[in-house]
Amino acid sequence: MKTKKTRIIITYIVLFTLLLGAILLSLYIGSVSIAPRQVFSVLTGHGTDAKAMQIILSIRLPRVLAAAILGGALAVSGFLLQTFFRNPIAGPFVLGISSGAKLVVALAMIVGVSHGITMSSWFMIAMALIGSLLSMLFVLAVSKKVQEMSMLVVCGVMIGYICSAITDIAVTFNWSLGSFAGISMAHVKIMTIVVVVAVAGSFLLSKPIGAYQMGESYAQNVGVSIRPLRVMLILLSSLLSACVTAFAGPISFVGIAVPHLVKSMVKTTKPIVMIPVSFLGGGVFCVLCDLLARTIFAPVELSISSVTAVFLAPVVIYMMVKERGRRHGYAQ
Repeated sequence: MKTKKTRIIITYIVLFTLLLGAILLSLYIGSVSIAPRQVFSVLTGHGTDAKAMQIILSIRLPRVLAAAILGGALAVSGFLLQTFFRNPIAGPFVLGISSGAKLVVALAMIVGVSHGITMSSWFMIAMALIGSLLSMLFVLAVSKKVQEMSMLVVCGVMIGYICSAITDIAVTFNWSLGSFAGISMAHVKIMTIVVVVAVAGSFLLSKPIGAYQMGESYAQNVGVSIRPLRVMLILLSSLLSACVTAFAGPISFVGIAVPHLVKSMVKTTKPIVMIPVSFLGGGVFCVLCDLLARTIFAPVELSISSVTAVFLAPVVIYMMVKERGRRHGYAQ
């Protein structure tokens, strides 16, 4: 017991240190070289170089903060979905939820532009939430007809492709490919409010979620109301996914793979541990992937989803193979 607690504490410290280091590294590195001393001066309010201040405060800092916040939100959303479906390969990208959110936001943007209407960030989040919930309802309807998770994933991928195809036909934006570019501090403030509320709500539900992980019968026996809990899991996971899509577009595999990776570090599935550690892990991974996306082929910038897919798709494949092997083992 003491060893497990020590492992969890060490994991928190390591991930927090990595996140802080990744943020600082992203502020240093870019198409314009800025010395660490200059970055420190700007962050502490003692900067004198106007160019360095403009680059750090207006471009790099909002972007890196958005990557940390939205990456964490995506990982927590994935954990909630995996809990809801009781399967480690459930996630907002694979199940088509992110693509549904992207489609509704894109259509709203087209209508707004055609009528000369400026879309606020709150409106974009609301549209993304509607798209997420519509996709979730489709996935839930399919889940009642399909018993195998593999078929559910296939259906989710198909709805994702359909939504993406319609979006690409309707509009062509870098946003549709996934990117943290163009985010301002005003956007960071709004996404912080939404993500903090959703993650805090998830954390407060740790105890009933933990009971739900033990099975519906067990949860009911200890006094958990199953239907309201399932509704809250859907709403919270959809809100987190919608916030990510509204500001950065769809980002692949983070919601599936990161919870699995951090779970292997803490050796527990308890929500009270997994929710904060998933947030930290998602933040670390997205900040580092964003750094690679904007620097590896600079000045050309890659889609963040392309980078996350390279690193995390193998993890997802491993998870699917492992899950299939586990089920065959039970069947035998």
